[in-house]
Amino acid sequence: MTITLTEVAELRLRAFLRGSSQDSDSTQRGVRFSVDDGGCSGYQYALNIADAPQTDDLVVEQGSLKVYVDRQSAPLLEGVVVDYVDGLIESGFKFTNPNATDTCGCGQSFQAGNCTPAAAPCS
Repeated sequence: MTITLTEVAELRLRAFLRGSSQDSDSTQRGVRFSVDDGGCSGYQYALNIADAPQTDDLVVEQGSLKVYVDRQSAPLLEGVVVDYVDGLIESGFKFTNPNATDTCGCGQSFQAGNCTPAAAPCS
């Protein structure tokens, strides 16, 4: 499983983790990536702070950041590059997904060939 975070994206995610610190085991805290049905193009990215991986999550280390990937979403997230853009007009995480056959204008929603909404591997 390959998800690549740019240096800026990793720094921003680590800052979010520090800012949302709770009394949980900090060695397990990380960021969970998944794909949900929805958005204007069919699928939308989901990014959440996680205290620990879920039972079937794939675990990827990105620098000093723990990245958890929903196993069902993994085929749609394989090879994704995540950047953080900070500008006057647009700020936020930007996803560059080699599996996307079309994206919406906001960049948070995408289509992936003939994949099913259940995030099955593309054929």
